[in-house]
Amino acid sequence: MEASLEAQLEEHQPLSPLHDPVPTDGSLRKYEQNCRLTGVEKDIEKLYEAVPQLVSVFKIEDKIGEGTFSSVYLATAQLKRGPEEKIALKHLIPTSHPIRIAAELQCLTVAGGQDNVMGVKYCFRKNDHVVIAMPYLEHESFLEILNSLSFQEVREYMFNLFKALRRIHQFGIVHRDVKPSNFLYNRRLKKYALVDFGLAQGTRDTKVELLKLVQSEAQQESCSQNKAHIVMANKVSEGSVGLSVQRSVLGERNFNIQSSISHESPAAKLIKQPKPMDITSRKLATKKKVVSTKTVTSSITRKTASTCPANLTCDCYATDQVCSICLSRRQQVAPRAGTPGFRAPEVLTKCPNQTTAIDMWSAGVIFLSLLSGRYPFYKASDDLTALAQIMTIRGSRETIQAAKTFGKSILCSKEVPAQNLRTLCERLRGTPGLAAEEQEERAQEAAQSLRTEQKVQVPLGAEHDRDVSETARNEPPASLKGWDHVPDEAYDLLDRLLDLNPATRITAPEALVHPFFRDMSL
Repeated sequence: MEASLEAQLEEHQPLSPLHDPVPTDGSLRKYEQNCRLTGVEKDIEKLYEAVPQLVSVFKIEDKIGEGTFSSVYLATAQLKRGPEEKIALKHLIPTSHPIRIAAELQCLTVAGGQDNVMGVKYCFRKNDHVVIAMPYLEHESFLEILNSLSFQEVREYMFNLFKALRRIHQFGIVHRDVKPSNFLYNRRLKKYALVDFGLAQGTRDTKVELLKLVQSEAQQESCSQNKAHIVMANKVSEGSVGLSVQRSVLGERNFNIQSSISHESPAAKLIKQPKPMDITSRKLATKKKVVSTKTVTSSITRKTASTCPANLTCDCYATDQVCSICLSRRQQVAPRAGTPGFRAPEVLTKCPNQTTAIDMWSAGVIFLSLLSGRYPFYKASDDLTALAQIMTIRGSRETIQAAKTFGKSILCSKEVPAQNLRTLCERLRGTPGLAAEEQEERAQEAAQSLRTEQKVQVPLGAEHDRDVSETARNEPPASLKGWDHVPDEAYDLLDRLLDLNPATRITAPEALVHPFFRDMSL
């Protein structure tokens, strides 16, 4: 008779630290591994207790992933006949909203199981604990295989990613979190799977009914936040007009970016820069403004704060003040879900009308990593820094112009030129095969664009802290594997994926018939 699960787990419990022998040499690594496994086994035990139905159906073997909203376990289905079947169990955290959980399940059942989109086999629930059982796909770490992939493998990877995106976009599903860890890749079997629809949202014509409920919930929350903001603006405007706030400074001294909410037509000028004045004059002006404000009746102040005309322009830009006009503006609330480094410009600037184009931008960032051999490519601590990093590649003028098309105004204190994508990727990858003179010339060009004192200096990621030319010079040459003849079509596709304007950004169906995939069949 087999021992109970609890008894089996107790056998692996470590001794008390007071009685543990101190491991030495090679045994230290084994000791640490045993401690980790013990922690995993505790998690497995807790999962069995939370959802007891799992005990008779699955033998949970390991914990293979953990995120903010869920944990993933590897299990074996206990079948009476036939070969063992590997299953991935996704345990959603108990605090997840029921509608969000149901919407994720419906995305998997409606769109999953075809065209590289993960499907669902079973679902278990006990009180507020939900476990989704899905087919298990053994996969490689993107970072570990990045620089060993051949160019043909990169083509196949992107082609299959676009097949998955085409599939979900047909149903009006916006994934919102497209990244390498959510697109599983089995290199040996050449199998792919788009996973994790926990952040998914629906388009206006989505075919997933529960995503409509998710959207309505978000809109109600947005309305409540706006009402709270107006009340707060009233109180602040009544109490203190001379409120000071910190302004983000990106890169070097004077590289400042400000994203504004549009209340007029997209082409309208939203912010008027004040005339230069010295510090003494500014203090005097501020003092006069505060004194004069006290003479205004509170009823007029409240009226201005609650109903701000659209044609008013603020006069606090580039000062240490926040005027009542800015405080009274309706707070812009828009979806921001996603992973830093993969968010599209319209997400970073809080554009309320976000479409499936944000998934295509994320796919473009993945393609950029594959062509450059750098991951993560973008790494920023906040949205404005992320926007500045995009500017270092796509150009400040182009970014500002694109923002106007979706009703946003971006101010940047310096002009940053757009870079040639081929030049940038070849420098970062260190592609051999180019003539030595041309290689040196391009290295200097890339280094000048990224590191000159006249341009913004924003790190592109953990790997970008060194000079680009030094990186290419010091790293060993990459194996050719087709990388010595990357066609122009690859960079044309990359350019269209990283189109700053979501309205003209390439779609998944269009990407699949792009000349870059000319000899690949659907």
